[in-house]
Amino acid sequence: MRPAVTRFYESITDRASVTDRDLTSFFVYFLTVEQGEEAVTAKSVAPCFSSCDLAVPTRLSAYLSEGLKAKPQRYVKTPSGYRLHRVFSDTLSGQFGSNRVVLQTSAELRSLEKNFDDGPKKRFLAEAVDCFEANANRAAIVMVWILAIDHLFEYVLTSKLNDFNSSLAASPDKRIKKVSTKEDLSELKESKFIELCRSANIISNDVRKILEDALGVRNTAAHPSSVEVTRSKAIAVIEDLILNVVKKF
Repeated sequence: MRPAVTRFYESITDRASVTDRDLTSFFVYFLTVEQGEEAVTAKSVAPCFSSCDLAVPTRLSAYLSEGLKAKPQRYVKTPSGYRLHRVFSDTLSGQFGSNRVVLQTSAELRSLEKNFDDGPKKRFLAEAVDCFEANANRAAIVMVWILAIDHLFEYVLTSKLNDFNSSLAASPDKRIKKVSTKEDLSELKESKFIELCRSANIISNDVRKILEDALGVRNTAAHPSSVEVTRSKAIAVIEDLILNVVKKF
């Protein structure tokens, strides 16, 4: 599975012609802006080259130190290492801006894999991310929706079953009076499941809205239609479901 730095490198236009000096700056951007590191050193930048199957420049340390006096200035020095100069960072943000959200979303999804034991769920998530990275927006939305609902099913069964069944018993619809397994929950319409989770105070009203909106997009994505499911729409739905459902419960 490709690490985040490899995906970042592959997003660079004309990367084969980029100099080692500029590539060093790009990797500093990746580490500090994309990954949130406080500062970098030559030692922390070197693995970026190695992970992308590139030779580590012999002048890597020099590129960083020379960047302090470059025109325009590339770096500022801190007690823990180097950071991008604000103006230079803004320049790179403009260059990579179209890829930042995609990279961050991919990294966020990939980072969730460590929360799952080896098995079907982990493989399912990996395939969902593969779809997202391959621009298969409809497939990515559908798979992440399935993952989020399955995750919420498990949360209800393990932590909130009595609350859910109390809400179910009070529902006017008496076709299903009690649930005890994931199969029982799957008999409910997804919209009804969301409604019951809210009435049982298992989810907040904000999470209910997120789930209902995502369900509407899932329904559109899951059926052939003339509606274009854009990259930005996929990102919005996936981020909402991952951050507000999968990681929250």
